[in-house]
Amino acid sequence: MPRVVINPPALYSSTKFGFSHATRSEGRVWLHLAGQVAWDAEYNLIGPRDIRLQMQQALANLRVVLAEAGATPADVVRMHTYLVDHTADDLKYLASCLKVFYGDAPPAANTVIGVAQLAMPEFLCEIEVTAVLD
Repeated sequence: MPRVVINPPALYSSTKFGFSHATRSEGRVWLHLAGQVAWDAEYNLIGPRDIRLQMQQALANLRVVLAEAGATPADVVRMHTYLVDHTADDLKYLASCLKVFYGDAPPAANTVIGVAQLAMPEFLCEIEVTAVLD
């Protein structure tokens, strides 16, 4: 596996929130994915005014891009999640979505960033990742 997650026992348990404290990359090929939003292939917004549906679609889009590049969520070493007007409950929902996204693989390092607006006013969630392959 091209990555090793680091979760020091001296710190709080972060994996229940859907992220690891750090990720060490050991692969040779770096894959930098553009931020994914809740558009489908025809530019239809999935989940207008619904941040949770937008989270699901953004993660689904990431899976498609990763697969096209020969990668899986287990190869992700870094994630940035941008959310507009999110609540604590939205963060809990994000954590549950990330458990599904990563499956049995430990989650990568992730920073959630609250923003006033994304590229288009209807976007409520954008997620970008970096993956490392052997």
